[in-house]
Amino acid sequence: MDTKVGVYICTGCDIGKGLDIDKLVETTKADSKPKVCKTHAAFCSPEGAQLIHDDIKAEGLNRVAVCACSQRYFADVFDFGKEVLVDRANLREHVVWSHRDCEAEDIQAMAEDYVRMSVTRLQNTEPPVPFVEKTSKAVLVIGGGITGMNSALSAAAAGYDVVLVEKEAELGGWAAKFSKVFPKLPPYRDLQPNGVDELAQKVKGHSRIAVRISTTVTKTSGQPGQFVVSLQNGGAPEELQVGAIVQATGFVPYNPQKLAYLGYGKSPNVVTNVELEQLVKDNRLVRPSDGKPPESVVFIQCAGSRDEQHLPYCSAVCCRVSLKQALYVREKYPDARIYIIYKDLRSPAQYERFYARVQEDDGIFMSKGEITSVESIPGDRVAVEADETLLGEKIKIEADLVVLAAGMVPTTKVGEVEPGAVGETPAEPADGKMADGKKAAESAEAGAKILNLTYRQGTDLPTLKYGFPDSHFICFPYETRRTGIYAAGTVRAPMDMATATNDAYGAALKAIQSVECSAAGRAVHPRAGDESYPDFFFQRCTQCKRCTEECPFGTLDEDDKGTPKLNPLRCRRCGICLGACPERIISFKNYNVNSISQMIKAIHIPDEFEEKPRILAFMCENDAYPALDMVGAKRMQYNAMVRVIPVRCIGATNVVWLGDALASGFDGIILIGCKRGDDYQCHYVRGSELAHTRMGNVQEKLKQLVLEPERVEIHELPISDFYRIPQIFDDFLKVIEDVGPNPYKGM
Repeated sequence: MDTKVGVYICTGCDIGKGLDIDKLVETTKADSKPKVCKTHAAFCSPEGAQLIHDDIKAEGLNRVAVCACSQRYFADVFDFGKEVLVDRANLREHVVWSHRDCEAEDIQAMAEDYVRMSVTRLQNTEPPVPFVEKTSKAVLVIGGGITGMNSALSAAAAGYDVVLVEKEAELGGWAAKFSKVFPKLPPYRDLQPNGVDELAQKVKGHSRIAVRISTTVTKTSGQPGQFVVSLQNGGAPEELQVGAIVQATGFVPYNPQKLAYLGYGKSPNVVTNVELEQLVKDNRLVRPSDGKPPESVVFIQCAGSRDEQHLPYCSAVCCRVSLKQALYVREKYPDARIYIIYKDLRSPAQYERFYARVQEDDGIFMSKGEITSVESIPGDRVAVEADETLLGEKIKIEADLVVLAAGMVPTTKVGEVEPGAVGETPAEPADGKMADGKKAAESAEAGAKILNLTYRQGTDLPTLKYGFPDSHFICFPYETRRTGIYAAGTVRAPMDMATATNDAYGAALKAIQSVECSAAGRAVHPRAGDESYPDFFFQRCTQCKRCTEECPFGTLDEDDKGTPKLNPLRCRRCGICLGACPERIISFKNYNVNSISQMIKAIHIPDEFEEKPRILAFMCENDAYPALDMVGAKRMQYNAMVRVIPVRCIGATNVVWLGDALASGFDGIILIGCKRGDDYQCHYVRGSELAHTRMGNVQEKLKQLVLEPERVEIHELPISDFYRIPQIFDDFLKVIEDVGPNPYKGM
């Protein structure tokens, strides 16, 4: 089908005041030759939008360039159906609002370039066609604790079939072992029943929930909407197809054998908080050594937590658990003396009232302090010494019982839990091969063996350095790096039962979103609703494995020859594979190597005698590009020598674009993406990291072109740092002025 482009240039919002509109229309008609080119004071108005609708019908337009405000405004107004591809040239925020102090001819040139780039993109892309196959809308929940049960109930209540898998013989998880829980309801003062039995009965009685106890997952293959899951219950295997998975496998306590420095293992009267819960549950709240009632109890907080030698993080609930357990002891033994030694006592939000309730008890003494020793003394007692206390001096407490507030370790973390517990690392062969002959996981947590994925990138969820599933943990907390698989509860982050319940609701809703998107062939976050997916021209594939190794989401497997095997419904549409491919065989209908290359070539490059350098900026559409919108919205000014192309992720930038830009005469190129590192917030997790890694290829390209390395820079920019953009641009312009014009200019 021929492309029929209509260009619509808005004159409102200062655009008409800042630009010569007649000249812009004339230039657009001469350079881009659209079928229609019109202006209006407000295309976002009913009259303006109707004008475009009428032209689409009368002229048969299938491409529309709206040259007006940011694409973040009026997306619904400028939606003309799936058959009409729309692009937005931002003349408001990126031109007239942010360049009032520039020369009129420079602002005009910028507007002309952005209109040409928009039309060029439309001429070199196509409307996406969704990948639609038969899919399942059932949800699998793995883990039958508080989180798993609430997640199953939530999905079922929304009308979706659920299979709930629990490896133990009963539902309830850790919560079932707790005699009581700290308050979840106003006035947040008194302990409450755990509520597990009632919740389990609701789950078992729900017509849409199929419960599988004493069951594990032995294999998970396929993709969202088409996951094929093998279960094992004793000797009875079962296979089922589901659309999405919620992993709510919870936590295991930190290995107490590593807490010998706090007396664990040296005295039977040093126990963990979890072990104390079991004593209370069994009505045996006595000294383990002789069965006598304890007259004094010391609670040691952060036992192995907030310690780089053990767990560097806070487990969020240990302080409140100790407050609760102190009340256990005081209720059973009113004369017992309780001591709580903490680094910082954390009882946030409404739980401050619970903390105040415990403070009212004269039999409970609390002090900040650093434990210096825990030793056994005669009489089966334990001596605890602490320094840096609130009293300003060292203290020594002789106690009948010491309780260590040990932290939470997610079940996805391996090598840090008790022998035989979920998450223990199995012995792996020296050649790096798994038992089935496949390569051991590189980017997943090797050895977790919970999901047992058949993905090329490993058997389970990729994790952070602490073992929690990797995700964009602010914007998309339940998401993992395996599309359609959502982490919830304490496997995702340390949390209390109330928070885990809310987590369950969120993960269930994300699972529902996933099955609905899969059925329609649409992407989930962050390009939610995108119907494009990558197309591979395999005839030129060299089996270099760049795309299969660099995809953060495990979208690609491989055949026996190493050729990529696409799973379209795993794809997040980030384009990182497109950026990785040296042969340029990967493309999306609405985003491809050629379309960006043609946009670069559509930009007018002044010759060196005009002394007007040109800088090309590739900016991530998730943080950096919206940040540029914010710069314009706040009327912050930057130089008019910059031309910006948004990319799906900075990791989706193909090196060939940099080569094209430099060969076309651009004096400098700047890449701006999200943060990377341990606290990154890259929407595609590894995109910024990969872009930095590829800078080596960029430097090689510069050498080939005999150009200075200073001509290319890469920056990280969280959206909150939008105010830095003008300075980044201006500083780079100074660098380019020092280096001098690109010698390829005008060639």
